[in-house]
Amino acid sequence: MKTTLNLLLAIMLLSSSAIAQKFITKNGDISFFSSTPMEDIVAHNKQVNAALDVETGDFVFKVLIKSFKFEKALMQEHFNENYMESDKFPNATFVGKVSNHADIDFTKEGTYNAQLVGKLTIHGVTQDIEETGTFTVSKKSISGKSKFNIKVADYNIDIPKTVINNIAENIEVTIDVGLKPLK
Repeated sequence: MKTTLNLLLAIMLLSSSAIAQKFITKNGDISFFSSTPMEDIVAHNKQVNAALDVETGDFVFKVLIKSFKFEKALMQEHFNENYMESDKFPNATFVGKVSNHADIDFTKEGTYNAQLVGKLTIHGVTQDIEETGTFTVSKKSISGKSKFNIKVADYNIDIPKTVINNIAENIEVTIDVGLKPLK
């Protein structure tokens, strides 16, 4: 999967269409939030690689799982070793499209609603997703934001019974990427 995603990124970034149509980042932000009566869990990851082709609507991102940072070191250790098995499944990826890219004027400043469709891979499991978000276009960048929920069980992430009350079945994911033109 890593090779496939890297190949897709390379093809997308090196394709023959005008280079100004490509926007990238290597330091976006993805966070997740789990809320239960027992405790809230928040983690942030600022090592997010993303690429957007505004001409075709192709949108991809890749996240190193071990780069999620938690308030408590023990939570981070359990997340990587017990739940996400990040040595075995080191990345989460999205490969898809902004399905309504033709309705977004990426040359005009403003905030636009976006429909995202594609394949989200977490913990070695790929699911089709359809989510909403926004793109805010400025003179020098495009900011992409989305907030959605995923079910832990959909990605074969096993939560031990001893802590089942501490981790929500549905996790809120927030994405915030600032994309700059590829030069």
